[in-house]
Amino acid sequence: MHRHHNGLKTAALLGLLTGLILTVGYWLGGSTGLILAVIISLVTNAVSYFYSDRIALRAMGARPVTEPELPGLYRIVRELATTAGQPMPRLYVSPASQPNAFATGRDPEHAAVAVTAGILNLLEPREMRAVIGHELSHVYNRDILISSVAGGLAGIITMLANLAFFLPFGGSGDDDGPNPAGLLMMMILGPLAASVIQLAISRNREFQADASGATLTGDPLALASALEKIHFGTRRAALPADGRLTSAAHLMIASPFSGGGVAALFSTHPPMVERIRRLHEQAALTRHAA
Repeated sequence: MHRHHNGLKTAALLGLLTGLILTVGYWLGGSTGLILAVIISLVTNAVSYFYSDRIALRAMGARPVTEPELPGLYRIVRELATTAGQPMPRLYVSPASQPNAFATGRDPEHAAVAVTAGILNLLEPREMRAVIGHELSHVYNRDILISSVAGGLAGIITMLANLAFFLPFGGSGDDDGPNPAGLLMMMILGPLAASVIQLAISRNREFQADASGATLTGDPLALASALEKIHFGTRRAALPADGRLTSAAHLMIASPFSGGGVAALFSTHPPMVERIRRLHEQAALTRHAA
């Protein structure tokens, strides 16, 4: 099963980001800059952590829905939350025609699940249940906390590189210190490496939510089928990459933007083919265990 492996991989990637901070901090040699970068990053990420649900829901223009409006959706969510022994999240619908869904909230008590009008029209009830299982798994796996930590660590590295332009870092003028060319490379490559690692963590969390969600629903093939439909639907109706939407893109079940090739390295989501393959593998393992 991939779940244990995914958790270890995320921990290793977070450790790599921490190591990168120490390396960049050492090279730039400015303890003042390092402390300042850490404080600024902590404040900005605390805000995004505590207000993550509002930020994402506003970006998608989502509105709260009542049980009489969508009784089928409420029934699915209540059943899965009860199975997981967790409280009922708030439910929202976005008017977007692109089929997509996302969950947000720092813990199960502050969780919100949002679906688009497009996904409600596209999926069968069994597939919708599988998607909800995936979304609830993001909440139960504390993915908002993990992505906030990863974002915070990457932010510290980027701020350190920016501060190098303005603060008198100790090492740069000394014979013992880093040479200007090395310093410039670190200022460019440090933030780039941090972004790539942060995105790798985001992709890894999607694999984790697929595996956890399929375990919660007991139906990996329904999620595979849903992902296939969503993949084609998002390609047909790719959303414009505006700033507000970009901030919520990593939360969605499928990337709302089109892109492949080298762009895959900078994607918040793993390749859909690989996600579907792993779900079929999980289904086969479940059948053998039964």
